[in-house]
Amino acid sequence: MAAADMTYMPGTASLIDDIDKKHLVVLRDGRTLIGYLRSIDQFVNLVLDQTLERIHVGQKYGDITRGVFIVRGENVVLLGEIDLDKESASPLKQVTVEEILEQQRLEQEIKNKAERLKIQGFKERGLMIPHRDPLDEY
Repeated sequence: MAAADMTYMPGTASLIDDIDKKHLVVLRDGRTLIGYLRSIDQFVNLVLDQTLERIHVGQKYGDITRGVFIVRGENVVLLGEIDLDKESASPLKQVTVEEILEQQRLEQEIKNKAERLKIQGFKERGLMIPHRDPLDEY
């Protein structure tokens, strides 16, 4: 057995080396958090420090400061360390929080309108759409 294999730790214990490093966390509800991992337990409950909530719309993004953020492990879809050297090489354009929230609102309105038209079309044809829980997509 190689020396590297001897240091392997299964499960969340393998994240001990990631403490105090910058991470990106994607949650079940679609939100993206970026912050420094300060603590983790056996359930993958996370404590993030200096946390930002990053909102993406098209080729733009905006960051909302959230500070210390506690994430329940069952809500984590993806957890990954951010390469600080490559972080600023993103093709996305950063905009103000107000601008990205407005873009997000407009995008959601377009989606809602399309969904209403779809439902109306089904109703006109005598079809019913079962209720969908938005979390089913994750």
